[in-house]
Amino acid sequence: MNKFQLHLFLFLKIPISWIAGVRLKEMNDEICITKVKFGWLNQNPFNSMFWAVQGMAAEFSTGFLCAEKIRKSGKKISMLVVHNQAEFTKKAVGRVTFSCHQGKELDAVLQKAIETREGQTLTMFSEGKDQKGDLVSKFAFTWSFKVKN
Repeated sequence: MNKFQLHLFLFLKIPISWIAGVRLKEMNDEICITKVKFGWLNQNPFNSMFWAVQGMAAEFSTGFLCAEKIRKSGKKISMLVVHNQAEFTKKAVGRVTFSCHQGKELDAVLQKAIETREGQTLTMFSEGKDQKGDLVSKFAFTWSFKVKN
């Protein structure tokens, strides 16, 4: 998928993420980076980005990577977040980028799911950094993968 296709998917299937400003910045076999800019529509009462908006952008940095690798595999594999955890370290203002760098680990887990036809899980991490490069939040999403019959 290219950026346009992905953004169209978000607009049509997850419109709240589009409205909140979540966008794909970069994706390849190794990494996925999403971005979101603090603004009136995604603010909290404390003049920073609402935690759920950060969570969407973080989840997408892991989930887009999963979905694209599953698409490229040609197999029907279900994916589901079964656990998540977050830590917030600084007010999120300005543009925040979320990055996941676990493409190789994901390849191995998906290959094992295909070979064994048993469910597999992988905890994937996404770090949110502001324009200065300061860490504002860290997320962990445990994804479950199962080959469909």
